[in-house]
Amino acid sequence: MSSRRAFFHSLTGAAVLANFRRPLSILAPQSRRFPGGRAGEEREVDLVRLCWCPPGKFVMGSPAGETGRRSDEAQVPVTISRGFWTGKFEVTQGEWRRVMGELPARKPSVEFGLGDDIPVYWVSFNDVEAFCRAATERARHSAALPAGWAFRLPTEAQWEYACRAGTVTATSFGEQFGQHQANFKGQPLNGGRNSSPVLRATPVGTYPANPWGICDMHGNVFEWCRDWYHAQLPGGTDPDVYETRGVPNRDGSYSRVRRGGAWNDDGWACRSALRLKYEPERNSDHIGFRVVVVAA
Repeated sequence: MSSRRAFFHSLTGAAVLANFRRPLSILAPQSRRFPGGRAGEEREVDLVRLCWCPPGKFVMGSPAGETGRRSDEAQVPVTISRGFWTGKFEVTQGEWRRVMGELPARKPSVEFGLGDDIPVYWVSFNDVEAFCRAATERARHSAALPAGWAFRLPTEAQWEYACRAGTVTATSFGEQFGQHQANFKGQPLNGGRNSSPVLRATPVGTYPANPWGICDMHGNVFEWCRDWYHAQLPGGTDPDVYETRGVPNRDGSYSRVRRGGAWNDDGWACRSALRLKYEPERNSDHIGFRVVVVAA
């Protein structure tokens, strides 16, 4: 814990559906120039720690009998044809300040979690897009990021693929899920272990990583995704509905997707398949984000 704190404080089809309980298949790795090789391989770009998510296939969504399942989680087969790097941690307040120069207009506070190694929140989808553009420009200028690669928000498919990390259970830790595994305040899932909730965001990496070494995919803060919200999950090869709006909300607005659950949720809301919508202009005390680095 002390070394991690020191690091952050230094920053200023049908056949597939039938077999969804089998391990995910990982395809052959890409070139080793900038892409990674094995799942979970780590590298750093402009002080952002990343984990490699290789090409592969998985089933996105949840089976009918999963505890807490919602109607918009119907399973679809997905192929990730190109590997990508995902942030090992949620973007922190220290990283935000280093890239953007200052914290968001509405500042994080002790009440909801304050510190360089705590996830940034009070950030809208549009704020986060600006961060990704600025981070890409910085990293390309310093040659830390090669041409053709960029920081971006993950699609829903990329987010769930990285979250599951080869697992097919309700969470990457299994069907049971408790407060020793992630930061959430409410009831554990399926009899998972209970403990004293923290009731605010905690430093990234406080809880165990998933099988690919990625931390806080469950709980801590919700994470923005790139896609517009659609009531049915997009399947197929590299699904990306960044430019395709779904059904409008009652007031005529449209929503993007947020994933992963948060410190103020129950365990069922931290499942790998859980998806909620949120208007891109809004922000909250429990919504942050994680970056991916992709071939643009």
